[in-house]
Amino acid sequence: MAKTPASSAYRAIWRWHFYAGLIVAPFLLILSVTGAIYLFNDEIDDATRPGMRFVEPYGVRLPPSQLVRAALHAHPGTPTRIDVPSAPNRSAIVFVTPRTGAPIRVAVDPGSGRVLGAFIYTHTLVGIADTVHGSLMLGSWGSLVMELAACWALVLIATGVYLWWPRGRGLAGVLYPRLSARGRRFWRDLHATVGAWAVVLIAFLLLTGLPWAQVEGPLLQDVTTKLGIGYPASHSTYNAPASTPMKAVLGEAPWTMEGAPMPVSVAQSGGHAGHGIMSGPVDAAAIVGLDAITATLARDHGLSGDYRLFPPTGATGVYTAYTYPNRPQGQRSLYFDRYTHRLIREVGYADYGPAAKAIELGVQLHMGNYFGLANQIVMLLTCIAIVMLVVSGVVMWWRRRPEGTLAAPARAPHAPIGGAVAILVVFSVLFPVLGMSAVVVWAIDRLALRVGRLA
Repeated sequence: MAKTPASSAYRAIWRWHFYAGLIVAPFLLILSVTGAIYLFNDEIDDATRPGMRFVEPYGVRLPPSQLVRAALHAHPGTPTRIDVPSAPNRSAIVFVTPRTGAPIRVAVDPGSGRVLGAFIYTHTLVGIADTVHGSLMLGSWGSLVMELAACWALVLIATGVYLWWPRGRGLAGVLYPRLSARGRRFWRDLHATVGAWAVVLIAFLLLTGLPWAQVEGPLLQDVTTKLGIGYPASHSTYNAPASTPMKAVLGEAPWTMEGAPMPVSVAQSGGHAGHGIMSGPVDAAAIVGLDAITATLARDHGLSGDYRLFPPTGATGVYTAYTYPNRPQGQRSLYFDRYTHRLIREVGYADYGPAAKAIELGVQLHMGNYFGLANQIVMLLTCIAIVMLVVSGVVMWWRRRPEGTLAAPARAPHAPIGGAVAILVVFSVLFPVLGMSAVVVWAIDRLALRVGRLA
């Protein structure tokens, strides 16, 4: 009996679903497990390093210069940042690049100046999860692989929804599993129903994670900035083209501010640019100036804690302070001249364009921050759903797979899937990594077919 156009289309979509699953299954497991760990990063750090996270409540906080000097006395190197604590029972964290070895973070009691300990972030459970989640600990290449997996997961979702669509069937096996199901049918029902309930949240996690991706992230920043809906247009030409992006200088920044041009400190008429700047790893003048900056932040800007403060680097560097609260509406980035301690510029959430605001909101929801524990639980359940989908999909494939074969669904050469191809083309334009890899997959598929015919 001849196959109908509908059945041919189903087989063709199923084939793409199969290949997408084959590509992303192991990486989705990695993303979901590491993401679930990072959702509870503060709770895990509090449980595993309580002696470095908590202190006896203090009445008066020591000046940050004293905390930095205490950290350097115990761990010599170059100070790059201090995290000013949010509560009187929390430690301050001083970031130090030692003369040899990996960067360390030194916990200091803000009330007494006592060094509580030090750790290498990438050697902690949270740090490992964070690094693996973003780059598999393989740097730029690993980041590209994870971006590729996330893009193909979107294809997996689109094709999965088509395959799941009821087409006149009842709700059993569609919205809830059939209790009498056994064997492959049980796994198919589990796969379909978990996917149906979790598909929106999974898509949300993937889309809100892509702003950090190696290719999609900078592309998204560039497009939104040029359209005037991302980084504030009023600041986009500050000190251009001489300025260096904020992330390149500090190593990190809120997503919207990563490409923000850093301001510079300018020598005054007295000609004191470079005065007091040491050529060695410790810039004593920059450390002393931290005290004036924290006093200004508290007095003039209402910031007494819970912010990250970076000392200036070099003669034209600036003091940078930024807040990164669980709700992005409180984000602020402030830059101060290293000589006069004068505020050069302030950029806050209210200055962001609509696209940047939406992305920052999505980022905090993605990390489980915005609604506290409820947000964490919802995202955790989504991670668990991804694990269940991967496991059930692999089991289904293994059960129907003849021994020694890949068992890919048969090709449907003349299937009416023009609409699906058009959607894939649109996705490929929006996500260039997906487009390039789709061409490669198509070429491999055609080559395999040609080789098969020749054989």
